[in-house]
Amino acid sequence: MTRAVVDVGSGSVLLTVARHDGEAWRFVDGTSEMTFLGEGAKQTGRLGEVPMVRTLAALRRAKERAGDAPLVAAATMAVRIAANRAEFLARAAAQGTPLRVLSGEEEAAYGFRAVVEDPAFAALDTLSIVDPGGQSTELTVASRGPEGWQVRFSRSYPLGTLGLRGGPLADERPDLGAIMTATHLVDETIGTDIAPADAGTVVALGAPATDLVTLREGLADWRPDIVHGAWLDYEEVGKAVGWLMRMTDAERQALPGMEPGRGRTIHAGCLILERFLNALAAPGCRASVRGWRHALLMDDRAFG
Repeated sequence: MTRAVVDVGSGSVLLTVARHDGEAWRFVDGTSEMTFLGEGAKQTGRLGEVPMVRTLAALRRAKERAGDAPLVAAATMAVRIAANRAEFLARAAAQGTPLRVLSGEEEAAYGFRAVVEDPAFAALDTLSIVDPGGQSTELTVASRGPEGWQVRFSRSYPLGTLGLRGGPLADERPDLGAIMTATHLVDETIGTDIAPADAGTVVALGAPATDLVTLREGLADWRPDIVHGAWLDYEEVGKAVGWLMRMTDAERQALPGMEPGRGRTIHAGCLILERFLNALAAPGCRASVRGWRHALLMDDRAFG
């Protein structure tokens, strides 16, 4: 059995194709395109025409790449908050790539399942899962008990890399005042109702954690076998915020191993990750190349 899932995020369009071999789902193929669908959406409340065109084209390419595999495509925060989401969804359906829109709760729940069913983290008893995105960041804290995993805290925050780029980090090379304003905004959005003593091991889904590992290891090619599960110290993430903020978009993009298109948002993503680690009083995090789309692959109801 082969299935395909497309994650239509606020910044990227990610395709994952997997095949079940009788024991587990095995990765077959995948693509990643930065289309920045959510660019300006938080400020205007609408999806821009150019980002919509880019994203619809990426959706068509993903469907073609998936071939005959049953495909489910889902969108997240940028589409959730857009006043013209009905128009975008209609255009996606008209070209043969219908989209469902995940709620913040669904996005967090799928992200949680993607981690707890991952053999790389099977030995952990308490997890805090952080999933930074373009317009939202999800946090789930859970512990394993006699009856399985119990979710103690789960929230989707209206906080993402594109929102910061459209606000305090609008300049490519923000000054100290802008960085402090962005930091205060992130801290204020997170709030103080997280229990740091119960954080356990923090697992960060997708970018920026995976990008930081790739940059640290100097990987010219994508190596999920090296990146997945790798540890990032809190201090390492904090230092990355500092040196990435001092660069232009072009300079960040030119770093060896930087994923195409990520130069515009990597510094903002690192700031978000660093502040969540601070709020959780965590010494660092482990990177995961998996995301909610991997859990959606396993959801028979979604493909029913």
